[in-house]
Amino acid sequence: MPKMKTRRGAAKRFTKTGTGKFKRRRQGLRHILTKKNAKRKSRLGQSTIVDSANIGQVKRMLPYA
Repeated sequence: MPKMKTRRGAAKRFTKTGTGKFKRRRQGLRHILTKKNAKRKSRLGQSTIVDSANIGQVKRMLPYA
């Protein structure tokens, strides 16, 4: 079987945690920040765990993670 390639774009966006889950950034903190309140911007600045519905897709993009 040939060696599988890692999707380099996904490797830059997702990291695997110690428990085997994948961590990602939240979207929506790049522009149009004037209409978002401080609490919302603070929440968007924190990372979160990839949802269980998307775990398979992330694993397929990162076969050696």
